[in-house]
Amino acid sequence: MRAFFLSRDFARLWTASAVSNIGDGVTMAAGPLLVASVSGSPAAIAGAVFVQQLPWLLFALVSGAFVDRLDRRRLVVAVNLMRALALSALTLAVAGGTVTVPLIYTVLFLLGTGETLADTATGALLPSTVPVDDLPAANARLYATFTIGNQFVAKPLGAWLFVVSAAVPFGVDALTFAISAALIAGLRPVPAAVEGAPLHQGSMRAAIGEGLRWLWRHRLLRTLAVSMGFGNIAFSAAFAVFVLYCRDRLGLAETGYGLLLTAFAVGGLLGTLIATRLTRRFGAAAVLRAGLIIEVATHLTLARVTTPWPAAAIIVVFSVHASVWGITATSLRQRLVPAGLRGRVGSAYALLDLGGAALGSLLGGLLAGAWGLTTPFWLAAAAMTLIAILAWHPLREATRA
Repeated sequence: MRAFFLSRDFARLWTASAVSNIGDGVTMAAGPLLVASVSGSPAAIAGAVFVQQLPWLLFALVSGAFVDRLDRRRLVVAVNLMRALALSALTLAVAGGTVTVPLIYTVLFLLGTGETLADTATGALLPSTVPVDDLPAANARLYATFTIGNQFVAKPLGAWLFVVSAAVPFGVDALTFAISAALIAGLRPVPAAVEGAPLHQGSMRAAIGEGLRWLWRHRLLRTLAVSMGFGNIAFSAAFAVFVLYCRDRLGLAETGYGLLLTAFAVGGLLGTLIATRLTRRFGAAAVLRAGLIIEVATHLTLARVTTPWPAAAIIVVFSVHASVWGITATSLRQRLVPAGLRGRVGSAYALLDLGGAALGSLLGGLLAGAWGLTTPFWLAAAAMTLIAILAWHPLREATRA
């Protein structure tokens, strides 16, 4: 075991991430169940997902600027405590029978707003807890923690807790935020000379613009960001109607659909186990280029198959790639971005990520409704082919970085 995994700061950051990921997953499972118990409207249930994602579209860049201006450790602690209070209020309302859809939406919006700050600040904190060469391995541990805690453990736990008592899962999530805040508070403060003082103390607009300009001028990181943004449009367009694709194209019932979704988690976990070894063996450029080819192959395969097993196999492969790409790209960004700009650059990535996903989901539904369920997959394959061609040459710089 490498020394940094025994270090006090990384252990605290890793544990805090694990605890909060379980709490997030519990709420993700119990939240729609709560809305459905208060209002059976499909629009109300879909709105609950939207209001938690909306802050990323509204505040991502602003949150990044705050992360680069404030003490990141204290910011995460404060945000997690505020999220714990919001969830505690929801817990009391559910237990008292006074919960309403507007209250649920308000709490989910506050949770999403806190996420834009806490997630960005945590990503900016990580490089101060491990040596630069160990960033890929550290990110792999964090990705694995997310996959196991959020995907495998928390969601069935959240549904079970809701059956036990509708208020319990939200109380559990409040407790996880409080524990996470206590763990982060125990991190050693990083002197400005080491972490890097904020680069801009002027207006928020100027600070955000500085971060965006720096990202755009860096060829490799610009390529990664744009590839991710357009790649998410293609992916989300293809998978926006995945439940209908599974039912009508693959002939799967609800249980089969759930099992096929598990393939995403299985592949994601496998990716976290091999990401570091792959990049060390073949280099970051080869790994990233291979990922673009896998994306094209995934969409082509799903556009053609009509049975579940080949679909499951390519989904596992795709999810391995998604984890490896995420770990590699995140580590490169943390290594290359100056400390005082990590919040703003990281938030720009998040905006492209979620903005691309939202736009792709909208397009996918329209395309599938107009031209059939496989049309988004064919178009995604074509789009990813073009992205791979355009990004192929700039990605060679990844191995040298």
